[in-house]
Amino acid sequence: MDLKQVAKDTAKVLASYLTYQSVRIVVAQLSETNPAQAIWLNDFSTKGKIQDGEAYIDELLRENQDLGFRIMTVREYLAHDVTEFLPEMVCTGIQQANMEHRRQHLERITQLNWSVSTSHPETSIDSEPNLDNLSS
Repeated sequence: MDLKQVAKDTAKVLASYLTYQSVRIVVAQLSETNPAQAIWLNDFSTKGKIQDGEAYIDELLRENQDLGFRIMTVREYLAHDVTEFLPEMVCTGIQQANMEHRRQHLERITQLNWSVSTSHPETSIDSEPNLDNLSS
């Protein structure tokens, strides 16, 4: 496992996600100040390469330099503020989610085992023999 490559890939995904969030913020701001530009940016974003933040910004800078710079500024601000809390939040979130998945899995398998043993008591290891029907 190449941890450096995992970190690079994670950083790229995070940067693209922060680009997406920046677009949402700018569209919301423009909706109040310049609705026509908000509609244009929203339309551009649905047709563009928003999944790849860097490609999206390259395209946007060619089409509308001011909006491109605005989104880059918002993205940089988000990155600074979000990454401060991110390591602890990610680790804690994954630990809690894993614990919940384990708990649910344990409940599922114990319910399955319980229902199998109660539906077939004659095959259960700790069931007592039925002494009422010894004559048959």
